[in-house]
Amino acid sequence: MPNKITYITYQTFPANTANSLQTISNIKYIIKNGVKVDLIFPLRSTESSNSLEEINKHYGEDLDFEVKGTEHKYPFGRAKFFNKFSFLISHYLWSKNITKNIGNSDDEKYFFTRSDWVFYFLSRRKMTVVFECHQYTKIRKILINKSLKNEKSKVIFLNENLKTDYEQKYNLNNNYLVLQNGVDIDLFKKIRKKKNQLIFVGKLTRFGKSRNIDFLLQSFSKLDKSYYLKIIGASEIELKSYNQIIRDLQISDRVEIMEYLPHKEVVKLVSESEIGILINSNINTHSAKYTSPLKYFEYLCADVKVVATEFSAHKTLPFSENISFYNLDNENSFASAVIKSKHNYFLTQDQKEKISLNNRAKKIINLF
Repeated sequence: MPNKITYITYQTFPANTANSLQTISNIKYIIKNGVKVDLIFPLRSTESSNSLEEINKHYGEDLDFEVKGTEHKYPFGRAKFFNKFSFLISHYLWSKNITKNIGNSDDEKYFFTRSDWVFYFLSRRKMTVVFECHQYTKIRKILINKSLKNEKSKVIFLNENLKTDYEQKYNLNNNYLVLQNGVDIDLFKKIRKKKNQLIFVGKLTRFGKSRNIDFLLQSFSKLDKSYYLKIIGASEIELKSYNQIIRDLQISDRVEIMEYLPHKEVVKLVSESEIGILINSNINTHSAKYTSPLKYFEYLCADVKVVATEFSAHKTLPFSENISFYNLDNENSFASAVIKSKHNYFLTQDQKEKISLNNRAKKIINLF
């Protein structure tokens, strides 16, 4: 077992994103399993911080790990145009630079990354490195193939679809693990449920595209008036826009939409709800095929019944047989799924342990 893992990522901290929360949560449980962690990331935003105190405060934690925010002189985060291109070139240059003087293959160092370029450069240097793969891209496909020529390089695929699509092109040689996201079960306590309360948690857009919130509101307006809905994660602009739609649909007394809230406040609101919504559009392949939503695992842990779009990604989730699926953009199907979800079962404590971040951290450590 490694004594210390160096976690290198092109994410930045603190941030109001599920991805940054996932990283901090994974670090928390790697530490709880007796492994020290260094976190290296770029200070690429005006909100970025090199302070452990600020990071702990933002995520509501009290963790002890080394924070190494690095200088970021590249265009992404500064330039307001050609955002996709500036991300690609900045990510490449930062990764190449940050891995330049990281050590050599004779050192007993262990690296974990969510950056395909960091994975590639460390693999070229014959370092021990695990890459957690969340999306499928042509560049990533090539980089993984080249990286796995290093016998000390391994990949975690976030779901079975990701693994299958890479495997169709390349032989993975068993240097991989399929590992979905998990939940911090210590945060969840049993509290009284609010009858017929539905909840959606998350950003209302994904990759700049709508997550089909208009459809959710329209469908909800057709449900019996005994149902209530909370939506958490709107931007200030989205708040105004969707509140107008809510007024137009005459459901203001049954719908509450809120901006970003601290995670522990979200946990309470999830725990008091009866039904959790997984919704997305099919515009982006990642949303339909590769996602492993953190909120799904939180819904399960909080004894919240799940209603989800009938996407391949949702069907690969653990305990997906217990999800009430509805057809994309079909209001009647959505209503039926909400009603049917009342018959879904609750997970046992042992089942919750299987999807816990503690169990996930153990598997990550063992992969090294």
